[in-house]
Amino acid sequence: MCVFVLISTRSFLIASFADLGVPQDICSALASKGIIDAFPIQELTLPLAMAGQDLIGQAKTGTGKTLGFGIPLLTQVISPTNPQWAELKHAGKPQGLVIVPTRELAIQVAADLETAGKNMGARVLSLYGGKAYEPQVEALKNGVEVIAGTPGRLIDMIKQGHLDLSAIKVLVLDEADEMLDMGFLPDVETLVSKTPANRQTMLFSATMPGQIVALARRYMTQPTHIRASDPTSDSSIVDAIEQHVWRCHQMDKPELVARVLQAEGRGLTMIFCRTKRVAGNLAEDLANRGFASAAVHGDLGQGAREQALRAFRSGKVDVLVATDVAARGIDVADVTHVINYECPDDEKTYLHRVGRTGRAGASGVAITLVDWQDINRWQMINRMLGLAFHDPIETYSSSEHVYVGLGIPAGTTGVLPGSARTREGLAGEKLEDLGETGANAGRRGNSSKPQTNRSGSSRGNSGRSGSGSSQGNNKSSSAPRKTSASSSAQSSGEKAAPKERAPRQRNRTRGSQQDS
Repeated sequence: MCVFVLISTRSFLIASFADLGVPQDICSALASKGIIDAFPIQELTLPLAMAGQDLIGQAKTGTGKTLGFGIPLLTQVISPTNPQWAELKHAGKPQGLVIVPTRELAIQVAADLETAGKNMGARVLSLYGGKAYEPQVEALKNGVEVIAGTPGRLIDMIKQGHLDLSAIKVLVLDEADEMLDMGFLPDVETLVSKTPANRQTMLFSATMPGQIVALARRYMTQPTHIRASDPTSDSSIVDAIEQHVWRCHQMDKPELVARVLQAEGRGLTMIFCRTKRVAGNLAEDLANRGFASAAVHGDLGQGAREQALRAFRSGKVDVLVATDVAARGIDVADVTHVINYECPDDEKTYLHRVGRTGRAGASGVAITLVDWQDINRWQMINRMLGLAFHDPIETYSSSEHVYVGLGIPAGTTGVLPGSARTREGLAGEKLEDLGETGANAGRRGNSSKPQTNRSGSSRGNSGRSGSGSSQGNNKSSSAPRKTSASSSAQSSGEKAAPKERAPRQRNRTRGSQQDS
């Protein structure tokens, strides 16, 4: 059985975490970061969750769901500084587990939990792929209280015998709908089966499709479904986000974006693309125009991705171009603008992209650029979300409504003036060696550049193991290839004489396939 509680956000007075019964050590840790008052979803969930109740929390993206489950989780954790530590049977084993769909979200959730639990002495570990196993294994051996991780790496650690979930008290499924979309549901069920049956389970998500509700019924005990919403609004988007939807030509997009980035009051900006190649090319183009830009996509190693995210959070880079892999994991308070460089695939993708701005009560601007061939897709998204942009305005980089609507100074061009180039850029952030694993280990500096010819490919890939073969295949190379016949002649003296014709034949027919 599932109990549904639908409460209007407008029925709340602002309450502090202390008023909601949050322990003082957590309140003081949050206050040190300027976090004092609770948001509606937190005000609704904290009393029930801290009492041990299973619950489903649903709210718009960017409204504070992380602390909605993080604080109750931390209140049930016994850390080494707690007097009860000496009586704990499974000291050092994880007591809280948060399962998330992406690496970036694992890092973000772990950082938020570490901040809230700083005064408790709670040890928090993020487990995700693309990073060396050894530091993570060492941390597990030393003991941790809370883990935030992706399904794949969690299962790997269990199979290798490094991770034991038998002492889990609180299980959280964060962004459950995204895990469903990414095909992680079987892995999630495997992980849930490794935890004790008497655990507390919380499920948080921006949307709640039927399969997620079915998952809750299987693994939760009489959960309370809490949905913090405004009864006067049917939109799933935070009201503080100003939305613009324009129909524009693909060739004019870089120029248009470069001018939008010079709007008055523009702070940190995220630009979303569908493909890795488009993201890499756009980031490079904006850098050439003078903007402090960086890319985050699947062709970059984990170290390079984290370097870009650190530079973005610190303000060394103020334009982050990303594929949707990063949409769920980046929670930066000062993102003022989000640009959909290409039309999202569906309404959920739109929500999660746009939700990177207007977070934690702040306002924001969301701009969506729709190609002519994507009009039908956009109209479907518009209809599903109940928006007012059925027919996007035809827009060019010189259109007056772009300048007026966003407050772009007259005379602005697509190149950032030298006087405005004040940020350090990506080079100002150190690239850490994470001992990365997998095919994308390390940073692929030229992954975004199309390789148009062999010589360009060879120069761009210098230092990589494949560069030698690229040069070897170049017809201008003066060194003839050795055939199997000549190699055999060198290794066997008695057979060398019959094979002497092969080199002469090869020299006369260089470039042919007769000796291959």
